[in-house]
Amino acid sequence: MALVLFDLDNTLLAGDSDYLWGEFLSEKGLVDPAHYAAENKRFYQEYKDGTLDIFEFLEFSLKPLTRHSLDELQALHRQFMAEKIRPIISDDARMLVDMHRKRGDDMAVITATNAFVTQPIVQDFGIANLIATEPEMKDGRYTGKVAGTPCFREGKVQKLNDWLKARNLNLGNSWFYSDSHNDLPLLEQVTHPIPVDPDATLAATAEEKGWPVLRLHHAPPSS
Repeated sequence: MALVLFDLDNTLLAGDSDYLWGEFLSEKGLVDPAHYAAENKRFYQEYKDGTLDIFEFLEFSLKPLTRHSLDELQALHRQFMAEKIRPIISDDARMLVDMHRKRGDDMAVITATNAFVTQPIVQDFGIANLIATEPEMKDGRYTGKVAGTPCFREGKVQKLNDWLKARNLNLGNSWFYSDSHNDLPLLEQVTHPIPVDPDATLAATAEEKGWPVLRLHHAPPSS
């Protein structure tokens, strides 16, 4: 039995749930549309470029959670799932998860996107374990702050190591599926690194290291 880790955004999903949540909030008029959309795009580009300040981004992205009760947020998320998320879950992504489930593998999603956004998505895939950036809560409401280490780059490795230790597991027979060069610190630690529709930097690393590349959402780039 293997330990199988999945990144979420642009890996199991054919899109980025964090970015789409911001887009959803803008479209519903729950944030200042012009300002929020512009900042959302800026942060997403910085993420792709590898220059993202994760704490600056989280201060921006978690603030809207503070403006609504948990019941209101959960109702918004159900609408978000229907409008933005389920349309970008491919049959191939579900088949990949089902393949590992049938093998009896331990599975977890590990993602930089916060747990409020990602938990219902992971549940939709039928995956029990989520390792994510945790937004702080006090008295049943989000505070806009982060609880603990953001699950990003080296922080993702730290969060995984804590999770493994708590469950007496290890990376001795492990798989990690990811699209992003931001996940190279973790991809380099698992037994079977699997780039999925990789960005240019990760694609170059995969070619250099001889890692197999999986196409779930996009055809390979033309030469």
